[in-house]
Amino acid sequence: MKPSLFTLLLFCLSPSIFAQSFSIQSVLSYPFPSQLIAAPNGSTIAWAANEQGKRNIYLAKAPAYEAIKMTAFNEDDGQELTSLSISADGNWIVFVRGGDHGGRDGGPVNAASSPIAPKMQVLSLNIKDKMIKVLGEGDHPLISPDSKTVIFDNGGQIKSVPLDGSAAASTLFYAKGTNSSYKWSPDGKKLVFVCNRADHSYIGIFVDQKIPVQWLLPSFSRDVTPAWSADGTEIAFVRLPGLGTEADSTLARKHQPWAIWKVNVNTGKGKQLYKAPETIRGSFPAMEGGANLLWAKERIVFTSYQDGWPHLYSMKTNGSDQKNLTPGNFTVENIKLSNDKKALVFAANTGKNDDDLDRRHIYRVPVDQSRMELITLGKGIEAYPVISGDDKSIFCLSANARQPLLPAFIDHGKLKLIGSELIPKDFPSNAMVTPEHVSFKAMDGNDVYGQLFSPKKVVKNHPAIVYVHGGPQRQMLLGWNPMDYYSIDYALNQYLVSIGFTVLSVNYRLGLGYGYDFHKPLNAGAQGASEYQDIKAAGEWLAKQPNINPDKIGIYGGSYGGYLTALALGKDSKLFAAGVDIHGVNNRFGNNSTAGKAPAPDADLAEKIAIKSSPVTYVNTWTSPTLIIHADDDRNVAFSQSVDLAKRFEDKKFEFESLVIPDDTHHWMKFSNGVKVSEATADFLKRKLMKN
Repeated sequence: MKPSLFTLLLFCLSPSIFAQSFSIQSVLSYPFPSQLIAAPNGSTIAWAANEQGKRNIYLAKAPAYEAIKMTAFNEDDGQELTSLSISADGNWIVFVRGGDHGGRDGGPVNAASSPIAPKMQVLSLNIKDKMIKVLGEGDHPLISPDSKTVIFDNGGQIKSVPLDGSAAASTLFYAKGTNSSYKWSPDGKKLVFVCNRADHSYIGIFVDQKIPVQWLLPSFSRDVTPAWSADGTEIAFVRLPGLGTEADSTLARKHQPWAIWKVNVNTGKGKQLYKAPETIRGSFPAMEGGANLLWAKERIVFTSYQDGWPHLYSMKTNGSDQKNLTPGNFTVENIKLSNDKKALVFAANTGKNDDDLDRRHIYRVPVDQSRMELITLGKGIEAYPVISGDDKSIFCLSANARQPLLPAFIDHGKLKLIGSELIPKDFPSNAMVTPEHVSFKAMDGNDVYGQLFSPKKVVKNHPAIVYVHGGPQRQMLLGWNPMDYYSIDYALNQYLVSIGFTVLSVNYRLGLGYGYDFHKPLNAGAQGASEYQDIKAAGEWLAKQPNINPDKIGIYGGSYGGYLTALALGKDSKLFAAGVDIHGVNNRFGNNSTAGKAPAPDADLAEKIAIKSSPVTYVNTWTSPTLIIHADDDRNVAFSQSVDLAKRFEDKKFEFESLVIPDDTHHWMKFSNGVKVSEATADFLKRKLMKN
């Protein structure tokens, strides 16, 4: 193994070697916004902003909508802010500080290696005096309609606490299992929740500690995502099959059934309103929010992939008159229901430009008509819309190729940015390039999409990089990505272009935005890695472009992108001259058997295919220089995946470089660690692919 990467960085990161127009630190200095919310009443909005690791809450009020900083967390300590909400009386903001909500375990994070263990806490912020109260340790707070109480999740049980923190939190009620998805009734007198009991789950109603919990239509199924009717007398929910122990095929595709039911809270009687088509596309939708079940004005709204694209549907509350509200070849996401429950706003990758396929714009549609209205248009990215409490205004997060994400007020189709003064004055917007939408074919004829970042000054015979996103249920866009993890990679791609690389960001099969068959392809992942064909095609396409040196094609990616990077380096070192595997899944083979469950009938064949789909299988043909990066509190990809790959390299006596980050997670909760990873990646690719 070669010396520590830090030693190499000290040597290589000198002004005489790097002639870039801006630094990685500067291009990552943007104030990333998230958790955009609107107050239940009036026109106030709030959001969380990550300013170089210092995460704080901002507020903006009509009519000026100036960004007002409400908190003073001034350290890059890796403590994220989530679950923002504003009380109905407009006096409080409730939020959670701590954890990693992008990981499988959202518990406390100690990315700063503090000797004092961090906590994940529910906090309330008084909007008038900016004082913060600690309400308790937990997650997913929900404010009562009367603005007096907050309930939150603590280890799968629900606790209650006064909103002003005047008393300690206490258990609201006990119910066996893990309790979640709780929602107040419209009058605030009842609470519906989901009680997960491993192989089945119930919808429960809590009233007070003197009345037993009411279980609605209990069955052997998994009942989820309850939604109240406007008058609080009925609840709609999704019913999924229970988890049985019968062995099933690992490799065969099978319909995943689901249905929508409603039940009368007073009588306990209910009926099925909708049964999904028994087709592969009709399976429970694998998209943000799942079925996105909403009880709208005299209609029930849900999402489905049944026509090959993820769309919004609605039906009358008796199950009749089903309509596709958003027909067309595009993806619907970030769905919000208006407060009067008559309309929906959402983001979609369609618009007036052909390349809007790789953007997001905001739309509005009535809940009872297929009559979409385009709210934003142009060359930007607009996502995560919210509607003001008075239903008069729509806000979103807005970006473009050079301007990073900011909150924005949509005023008659025009975007009025909020908080643009938070962007540092030396942020290198003018030095950035505008990526171009491209497409090409994989070896099997599959369409592959991407964004091509080309240097402003074209140099003959220059190196190029294939960037592979993670997920894999993601889509990279023609501008700054609305997800924080991918905004970092977008910044890195801009930096790599600034120092002379051409960069191709690949949207490979398994990703979002191009329909069901692209999203759910045959023989993908551990079942054959068919998506790797798209990555190889990207490298071959780049190698054929004018002014590109075909012998200097590099590759990098994180998570699932790390997996595909590792496959590229192991299977095609002749094509990919160097690469960076960032917390990738390097071994796809695992024990698929479950206690009490017989092996799948095709278990032996599945094992053989999983081995062929694993990068570690190709260690003997892996010859290209490699950098492995991983943080050891990763809750998405086990740190052992990189430990295992490193051990295999060491046993083979294959020299590689590494960067290990103690205590951080998959998402670089500490800003300085995100900078470190980006700098290490850029330095490695430059050293291996550019002449000094």
